[in-house]
Amino acid sequence: MCMLYPTLWLCFYGFFSNLRPSEPFLTAYLMGPEKNLTEAQVVSEIYPIWTYSYLVLLFPIFLATDYLCYKPVLLLQAASYVVTYVMLLKAQGLLAMQLLEFFFGLATASEVAYYSYIYSVVEPAHYQRVTAYCRSVTLFGSAAGALMGQLLLSVAKVRLVHLVSTTLASAAIAFVPPWFLPMPKRSLFFHKNPEGVEEHDFGGALIREGDKSESEVPQDHEEVSTVPLPAEEAQRGRGLLEVLRMLLTDFLHCYRRGPLLAWSVWWALATCGYFQVVNYAQALWENVRPSQEYDIYNGYVETASTLLGAVAALLVGYLPVSWSLWGELALCLLSLLMAACLLIMDLLGNIWLCYGSYVLFRATYMLLITVATYEIAASLDMQRYALVFGVNTFMALLLQSLLTLVVVDSAGLGLDIFTQFFIYGGYFAVISAVFLLAWLYNLAIRRRCDQQVVSRSPAVMDST
Repeated sequence: MCMLYPTLWLCFYGFFSNLRPSEPFLTAYLMGPEKNLTEAQVVSEIYPIWTYSYLVLLFPIFLATDYLCYKPVLLLQAASYVVTYVMLLKAQGLLAMQLLEFFFGLATASEVAYYSYIYSVVEPAHYQRVTAYCRSVTLFGSAAGALMGQLLLSVAKVRLVHLVSTTLASAAIAFVPPWFLPMPKRSLFFHKNPEGVEEHDFGGALIREGDKSESEVPQDHEEVSTVPLPAEEAQRGRGLLEVLRMLLTDFLHCYRRGPLLAWSVWWALATCGYFQVVNYAQALWENVRPSQEYDIYNGYVETASTLLGAVAALLVGYLPVSWSLWGELALCLLSLLMAACLLIMDLLGNIWLCYGSYVLFRATYMLLITVATYEIAASLDMQRYALVFGVNTFMALLLQSLLTLVVVDSAGLGLDIFTQFFIYGGYFAVISAVFLLAWLYNLAIRRRCDQQVVSRSPAVMDST
């Protein structure tokens, strides 16, 4: 019963906070008669604010989540969603929409509280189950919201502004459940168990929603630091400097491992490109098939890509692939496939090919990021999943901010959307080339090691 109560409230919150019927049509709404913004304003001046705010807020929110014991940050996230959609419904003008993107960045950065809260109130034996519940309900909420929006638009013929009203109502409902969640008495860094026993990590708390399946993360790693803290010291909690020192020590320890570093490099590079494509795909579709002239089906596409991505993530547990042996080659080939999808979207100018390529692109990313999640977790000898995943996500956001500043932002080149997607396709082609070289290098190293083993074998020694 102690597990059921917080899990139900958290799933209730996760479903309604992700039920956003307006999200697949956000670009069309901003460029439509309700907001009357230009494509250049939406793409180059409004959307980049989300990237920058997410980057700046990610680490402070990470620390605040642990220090405040999760629940206050959950409330902050719920309030940020409400403010975001009130502004989307009522506010006008470029500056107001930029401020809206800041609040949405605050809500996105606060996702760490959602994915880490449950580990502070349930026993480790239930981690895998509650992770599956929380992850699946957010995926279902996202898919249901996209499908609802498309059906309301295509079948009921409602205006886009009514989809925003529906999303605001969903956000208002989602504001209720966090108040009923029990307040945790411990956290990972600042508030340890009185007994000094190390808790499990956030289990990938900083992973962007809909992109991974944490149920694949093993839960049986042994903690390196096994010296218990005195009860009085643990109860007093840790200071900020001590926590930062511990994070730095753990960071240096974790990233010494070659396999973990390789998967983390792909994680950061690919997530940067993935975020960029998802953020600006609607702008590309709007150019290929303007919503003012034709019916659009963005909701169906988002629903299909979310569900297919979830299936792809689940398939990882059943694929008979030795990722330690073939991982770099798989990253090379599938990154090349993602590059091809983006170039098809950009060059052929057919909305149905755009839609299909987008679905395949997202599904491929979700499959690979799930493999990366598992391989990184398997490489760790200490339970610092959130630290590693958080650093990887931070690096992805840093790269994305640089890419946005140079390619998208009006302060940089401010390129048109077709040129942007051509660059994104080339970006994934470069990722593919990097991991092809990595695979060839590791193949040469393995062959050299095999030759050395053969040369030192007894048979060879006797023949000489």
